Amino acid sequence: MLPWIVDTDAAGFSEEIVASVPVLIDFWAPWCGPCRMVSPVVEQMGREHAGHLKVVKLNIDNAPAIASRYEVQGIPLLVVVKDGAEVDRVVGAVPAAQLRDVLGRHVAAA
Repeated sequence: MLPWIVDTDAAGFSEEIVASVPVLIDFWAPWCGPCRMVSPVVEQMGREHAGHLKVVKLNIDNAPAIASRYEVQGIPLLVVVKDGAEVDRVVGAVPAAQLRDVLGRHVAAA
């Protein structure tokens, strides 16, 4: 069974973002206050959409090359990936309703 919410590191990142459903990547860091605020919302979305969305959490302090590849300018950064390609991104700690709207565009089509 596919784990719907996973923490990963640089070594496991590429494998974790391959899924048959859209993937929400949460780029965060432990020193980031807004990241700690949005984390429960991200995990809530993962639970609400289990089976239709995979959440992958990546601490950018431990994966600077991946953060650079995704052009992370500020965190929290939430990136939606489908079939290996980025299809949406949300910068900052957004309310649950806004994240739900963004995910609805991609999860509903899955």
